[in-house]
Parts: sequence; structure tokens; C-alpha cells
Amino acid sequence: MQSRLQNVRIAGLGHYLPERIVTNAELERTVETSDQWIQDRTGIKERRIARNDETASSLGLAAAKMAVEDADIDPATIDLVLVGTTTPDGLFPSTASLIQDKIGATHAGGWDCAAACAGFLSAFATGMQFIQTGASKRVLVVGTEVLSRIINWQDRGTCVLFGDGAGAVLLEAAEYGGPLGLVMRSDGSKKYHLWAEGIGAARDEDGNGPTLEQCMIQMDGPAMFKSAVHAMTDAVREALVQSELTVDDIDLFVPHQANLRIMQGTAKALGMPLEKVIATVHKYGNNSSATIPIALSEAYREGRLEEGMKVAMCTIGGGLAWGAMILEYSRVGVRPAVASKEAAGVPAGGAG
Repeated sequence: MQSRLQNVRIAGLGHYLPERIVTNAELERTVETSDQWIQDRTGIKERRIARNDETASSLGLAAAKMAVEDADIDPATIDLVLVGTTTPDGLFPSTASLIQDKIGATHAGGWDCAAACAGFLSAFATGMQFIQTGASKRVLVVGTEVLSRIINWQDRGTCVLFGDGAGAVLLEAAEYGGPLGLVMRSDGSKKYHLWAEGIGAARDEDGNGPTLEQCMIQMDGPAMFKSAVHAMTDAVREALVQSELTVDDIDLFVPHQANLRIMQGTAKALGMPLEKVIATVHKYGNNSSATIPIALSEAYREGRLEEGMKVAMCTIGGGLAWGAMILEYSRVGVRPAVASKEAAGVPAGGAG
């Protein structure tokens, strides 16, 4: 990572959550569960559910507009739109193409990254590398989900976990900022930890494909919990080694918001103080590929994401697919020491 040609700043952040809130008390009326049971096992109190007329592209567009406005740029100057999603509007065109069109990124390419909950980090890393190599100057990265469309609302093991939402990040070439360490992994042998069949699945002898129930989220909870903590912990450790940093150097930890117990277990295994952990799972549930950008956007607006911070992100999802990134966060794109000198009226490179 040290030989990169370009650095990358985060020029804009945005997020969008549907208005409808579904509480644990509401779920108590439809499945055999309780508010206490859900909170004890997941840390979730409520989640957001999309309206019938909302889709992954419409949620993603709202988040993208917020990020573009935050960056104060002309959408026509965006070179690439990348979207992480498990619930695209359709098989094709890509959700990225739909967002690219509606936001006015008239000169941009675009495609989706399908890696379940690891979709955003996959797209984020890809966008970073397009900028690092000089292939793009501005990249819009979106994580967006309408998981409520693929949930079996009679399955208490999954329906209590997931919610809808979107987050977006506008990346731009700069003198300072960007990834210091990156780890992305996959293990298809663990498919049945977390999966959902699709229209392209194998047919039986009579030509019948998967049932609607089989196309909804299915999960082996205990197996997923064990894999998640181990995989995310190992990925962060490896990314720290690449970055030549330690856990003590990390200012902010943004894990995938799968489950509060998983997040706390990962932090504990790393020796990460809980006060450094960003958590949104209690109010939004698991938004799959949207959790990390939503958390980043909220952290920025709450004043928790500051210039020059070392930020650790990690995720895991169906595949299994997982990964981690150590990010040197910058909004201004200028090394802090240089920025502070210029603010004081001292020319860059001059005496301090």
C-alpha cells in the first residue's frame, strides 16, 4: 500500500433511512419472541423498513445526493459509481447504473459489487484503487439495501435482525488520506452459514427451481457468530500489520453492524476500547452493505470523525466474504501539519 500513486480524501458523506420504524414490540405480535430476547441476543431495539415504492436505487439515490451536496461538486464530474447491494432493483441493469442516471453522473461508469454484507467495503476498496492508480478522480460509492423484501417474517432467527437503509461516500484524488491496509477474503465452503437462493439456482428433475422461501435470507446463527468474530478479528489484525500500526493507534472502529454481541466480541478480541466503537445497530438493525457508510456518515455529523484519524473498518457477510481496511481519514486532502501551517499563514514547506 505504500507505493500508491494517488492519495484519497473523503469529500462527502451521506445516508438515508426509511421513515417507518418497526420496534421489537411490534415483532412480538407476529413471531414467538420478546423485546428482551431480541435485545439480549442482538442489541437491536428497532429497525427501519422501506415503503412499498422504495427500492435499493431510490434509497441509494437519497444517500448519494446527500454525499454529493456535502462534497459540493457537480455530479457530472463523477467518473465512477459503485454500489454494494444484496437487494438490487433487478438482475440488470445494475443499481449503480440507475443511481448514476438519476443523480446526473453523465460521464460515469458504474456497476454493482455483490458480496452481501461485505458489498460496501468491496466497492469502497475498488473505488479507492481506481483513484490510487489515476484511472478516476472522483468515485461515488454507495451501500444500499431493502432487506425487508427477502426476509421471512415468520422466522424469528432472521426477521429480528435486518433493516433497510443506504449510505454513500464521495471519494476524490488528493495529496493526503486513503487506505493504509486492506484485507479481503472469501470462503465459499461456508455458504450455508448465511445464504439465499436465486432465480439462477439449479433445477430439480422436473425443472422446478427454488421456492420463494428458499430465496429469502437463511442463516445458521451459531456458526455465523463464531465465523464473524474470528474472521473480522483476524482481518483487522492483518490490516494493522500492513499499515505498520497497532490497535492503540486506531482512533475509531467502524465494524459491520451485524449484531451487538458480534461487534463487542470482535472489539474485545482486538483489545479495542468500546468507547472507540461506532454502533448504530440498536436503532437500525443490520442493513447489510449499508451499515458501514451509514455509520461513517452519522459519525461525521456527530463530530466523531475528525481529520487525520486512523479508522479501522471490518465486515463479514454471506459467501462467506469478509475483510478489513485501515483508513487514514481526510476531508481536506492535505497532510495535517501542512494544513495547520497554511492556516497560520506559513507557506507549505516554510519554517514553522
